[in-house]
Amino acid sequence: MQKWIKALHFILRYQKIKHMNKLKAILLAEDNPNDVELTLAALNEQNLANRVVVVHVGVEVMEYLHCKGNFKNRAKGNPAVLLLDIKMPRMDGIEVLLAIRSDPRIKTIPVVMLTSSREEPDLKRCYELGANAYVVKPVDFKEFMDAIKHLGVFWALINELPKETE
Repeated sequence: MQKWIKALHFILRYQKIKHMNKLKAILLAEDNPNDVELTLAALNEQNLANRVVVVHVGVEVMEYLHCKGNFKNRAKGNPAVLLLDIKMPRMDGIEVLLAIRSDPRIKTIPVVMLTSSREEPDLKRCYELGANAYVVKPVDFKEFMDAIKHLGVFWALINELPKETE
């Protein structure tokens, strides 16, 4: 009986590890180090098992998604969600969103615009280009942490994604 219980614990532990390995990454595109730190802290506080990949410029988002540059050896597969800032160097978030929605291989990736911009033209343009959500970063620390926690849980755990096609 003891061997059977140990075997069952081993199987359950293996399935948990196997499930964790299947979890898709959360891709965070943010050039502000303070916002990166706060976002990572909020996601960590929520105990999400998803790995968070941080990039700092729009060009790196595209390199990650296409497995190029520093990401050429990463495991294939799209992230569970892209948390995308608008105002970034080299390629802004709106340009990244346009590029993603124009590419059939990655156009179904959920993109949440996570930005400090309250400008109506930015909001309208992002939705026209297919953003899944537009979240203005709260200035208040607790509100920021709560917003990120809710985003992480919804997009990484609750939201269902279609199967990827090669």
